[in-house]
Amino acid sequence: MEKKSYTFEEIKQKLVNYCVYQDRCHAEVEQKMREFLLIDEAKEDIFLYLLKENYLNEERFTRSYIRGKFYIKHWGKTKIKMNLKQKQISERLINSCFDEIDDDDYEKTIKKIFEDYYSKQTGFKEYQKKTKTIRYLMSRGFEYEKIIDIFD
Repeated sequence: MEKKSYTFEEIKQKLVNYCVYQDRCHAEVEQKMREFLLIDEAKEDIFLYLLKENYLNEERFTRSYIRGKFYIKHWGKTKIKMNLKQKQISERLINSCFDEIDDDDYEKTIKKIFEDYYSKQTGFKEYQKKTKTIRYLMSRGFEYEKIIDIFD
């Protein structure tokens, strides 16, 4: 299929709209740029423009990503961190942004998910239910130490 060609300004505007719609990380914007056949200088110009005009902000992206994945999807810190690393966010930035999650909220979420999942386990012995529930919480990205601390 033939690709439609755009002018430099049209591509720049498309990328601005892409960043305005939702916070993006550098890797997502680079991926989007690959859809357009741009020379390296043009990519660099657009990238610098997006950064200068604050359409692209890695810290803002990381903070909103952490908030969304925890408060909406109820992911644990481990899973959030893994996904951010896949998006090429630095470890230092990830760790500095984890203050977006309140410690009390984190513990309450672990307790709530534990209770919900645990109560649905039927036909198992007590230790099996607990083991399955802990495994489930770990698959959601919660740390084993935190899970155990809450229930000891």
